[in-house]
Amino acid sequence: MIGGASPESTRAQTPYLVAEDELDRSLRPRRMQDFVGQRALREQLAVAIEAAGARGEALDHLLLAGPPGLGKTSLAHIVAAELDVAFVQTAGPALERKGDIAAFLTALEPRSVFFVDEIHRLSRALEETFYPAMEDRRLPITVGQGVGARVVTLDLPPFTLVGATTRTGLLTTPLRERFGIQARLEPYAAAELALIVRRAAGILGIELEPEGAQTIAARSRGTPRVANRLLKRVRDFAEVRMEGAVTARAAQEALEMLEVDERGLDRLDREILRAICEKFAGGPVGLSTLAIAVGEEADTLEDVYEPYLLTEGLIKRTPRGRAATAAAFAHLGLEPPPAEGPSLF
Repeated sequence: MIGGASPESTRAQTPYLVAEDELDRSLRPRRMQDFVGQRALREQLAVAIEAAGARGEALDHLLLAGPPGLGKTSLAHIVAAELDVAFVQTAGPALERKGDIAAFLTALEPRSVFFVDEIHRLSRALEETFYPAMEDRRLPITVGQGVGARVVTLDLPPFTLVGATTRTGLLTTPLRERFGIQARLEPYAAAELALIVRRAAGILGIELEPEGAQTIAARSRGTPRVANRLLKRVRDFAEVRMEGAVTARAAQEALEMLEVDERGLDRLDREILRAICEKFAGGPVGLSTLAIAVGEEADTLEDVYEPYLLTEGLIKRTPRGRAATAAAFAHLGLEPPPAEGPSLF
């Protein structure tokens, strides 16, 4: 289950947005100058925002794509703050009828930012409702039923639709092409994550040494949301077991207790790798078989665990199933199976 408060998504290492407390939301940057990383995107948005503001126009519709936890929602808030306009937020699964969209769009103030998270989960019929709204600022609505039905077209104020998606491939081409600005967020470097951790520590009032920040950043999967979650768990450990300050030693011992290793893998990640390497001789193994072996749902493996393992080059997908790479065997301290020679048949 993506984007919901499912049991698997409560892992510290899972960047999907769950029902976090206000403390987590308070760590989000409020202005562009506070946003760390994504330099090219920040520069592109800064120019577009300044130009739109100078002309008194709404910003072009903006599509933000990329893995969860990288700052798409934060950037949407920042765009509205920089433009000094109203911000209205919803999510694709929450829009079930055309009337839901009409209620949002007709209530917008001029130049508002309308943020739709998980926009790839809109139904095709609802996607088509956005086409005239995005292009012509007009919203056709059918009033009545049967032979007495008629179409009424509502004029909309100028607005900016900001869509966020973790799966760009699920968006239809007509919808994707109506976004004037399309950007993809990439995973963060460890140095950038260390800056994010230090900023969060300042907000939370945590005494954090540079080495402690670097230790947390190195195990955060290139994701700010994961880094902030780990910081809070390390803070708890430092307050209970140490002197209170988050040092390199405190961070390392806390992360070992959480079973997060130096590559950011936790116990469940390693169980998947170990199952492929040991139970199935490195694979390939079918997804459903692997799911049974580790006691998880197949879609959970595919949506929650696999993306990072693929990114790190620890597993690969083949036509016959999932297979472990040499890097996976090395990470587990195992010897890879001997390579099979060419077959005559």
